[in-house]
Amino acid sequence: MSLSSRERFPLVQLFFTNSFILVPFLIIIISLFSSYPTKKTLETTTYEPPSYPLIGSILSFNKNRHRLLQWYTELLRLSPTQTISIPLLGNRRTIITTNPQNVEYILKTNFFNFPKGKPFTDLLGDLLGKGIFNVDGHSWSSQRKLACHKFSTRSLRSFAFEVLKDEVETRLVPVLSAAAYVGTTVDFQDVLKRFAFDVVSKVSLGWDPDCLDLTRPVNPFVHAFDTAAEISARRATEPVYAVWKVKRVFNVGSERRLREAIRTVHVLVFEIVRAKKKSLEIGTGEEAKQDLLSRFLAAGHGGEAVRDMVISFIMAGRDTTSAAMTWLFWLLTENDDVEKKILEEVDPLVSLGLGFEELKEMSYTKACLCEAMRLYPPVSWDSKHAANDNVLPDGTRVLRGDKVTYFPYGMGRMEKLWGKNWEEFEPNRWFDSEPGSIRPVLKPISPFKFPVFQAGPRVCVGKEMAFMQMKYVVGSVLSRFEIVPVNKDRPVFVPLLTAQMAGGLKVKIKRRSQC
Repeated sequence: MSLSSRERFPLVQLFFTNSFILVPFLIIIISLFSSYPTKKTLETTTYEPPSYPLIGSILSFNKNRHRLLQWYTELLRLSPTQTISIPLLGNRRTIITTNPQNVEYILKTNFFNFPKGKPFTDLLGDLLGKGIFNVDGHSWSSQRKLACHKFSTRSLRSFAFEVLKDEVETRLVPVLSAAAYVGTTVDFQDVLKRFAFDVVSKVSLGWDPDCLDLTRPVNPFVHAFDTAAEISARRATEPVYAVWKVKRVFNVGSERRLREAIRTVHVLVFEIVRAKKKSLEIGTGEEAKQDLLSRFLAAGHGGEAVRDMVISFIMAGRDTTSAAMTWLFWLLTENDDVEKKILEEVDPLVSLGLGFEELKEMSYTKACLCEAMRLYPPVSWDSKHAANDNVLPDGTRVLRGDKVTYFPYGMGRMEKLWGKNWEEFEPNRWFDSEPGSIRPVLKPISPFKFPVFQAGPRVCVGKEMAFMQMKYVVGSVLSRFEIVPVNKDRPVFVPLLTAQMAGGLKVKIKRRSQC
């Protein structure tokens, strides 16, 4: 009888099942070496953390690993260039910037020198495989061209809108109506995530998980997807990069759970693909051929390539929109005047029937969504790895192999970029004229100042579809219901692969007629 990794290596189980055991052990050993007075710290600025030979700034990193967003933001505010450099174990450097000129240089001007790189693709490779969001070079280029072509078609936009409309009218609104009638407390973040998963699954896979049926247990695919995404994200916060890799080799702890979750995701996606191929061979009508999976299969793509592509689109389309809407709905409960202005914009459009053309008129709602994403971006940071030595526009030297991170969360909190009132939820900042004017105009904001949808060649292909979905949901919900938080405390922002609100958003739902 063969033994498992844990049975053959009991010490591995002891040390690697939970990295909280291993990491402090390594930190203690390292700190003993770094405390000798004969070891002079490496040259650092007054706004960067102390750095020591060999171990870099790992002591400061470990101390702040549970508040990295705030720590990075504090350091960047002190930096005259809005850029900092943090060397870690073995002097592996992370360069973090909120400087729009640097962001443009990384994402556009010198795009090919800043690919995602193997260290990044390793983090997400088990889950996303060789999907569009986790590859570089020719593989990325070919998938990008295919995605751009599919997303630009009028037929896909029309199909996505019809899916969205049906999901709102037949599922989301009835769920909220029932909650209002009974007076029960609901986790609005969970409701929006379920809603978004239904929509993106229908558009991407032509498959209906029916997540908004709250009487049923969570779909195994959804549970496995959430688990895989969370564990993959936490790999990046390990102070010692090798920790998660060793755990993966021995299949223990979180990496064991990740492997099981990904196996579930892959099996279920392959089952959906097989069923879709069969339906296309039989020919079940044009409606069944509108989703992305059908379009990819019809174009001759298949196997793991299609699996990885649709998993990437589910990841991007599900969590980002639900996160943005969750934070906006909470912000509106804190800003009654802003909610009133949205209703003034939305009510006349809803009375006419909120259609695709009416959504284009919702400029104030779009400004509110942008302002919510400025403060609480669905993706807090994004990293590339330098292919060659380089110098950023602000004079920061970049060495081959350095991780270079642009930081939307920090950018939204820079006084240099947004003024002294950066802390305020102020949708008016997105207009050239006051929203009270006859025709308020959204002013163009550089995507390198507001890179929540990335920018340059990798700019999000689903950006307009995302705004379509979010505006339709916000208009449909606010015109019918008032959202009342149960807890008055400020929510906690949790940066996983896509940001979440810790503990959810617990609310009571009231019909507008009851207000």
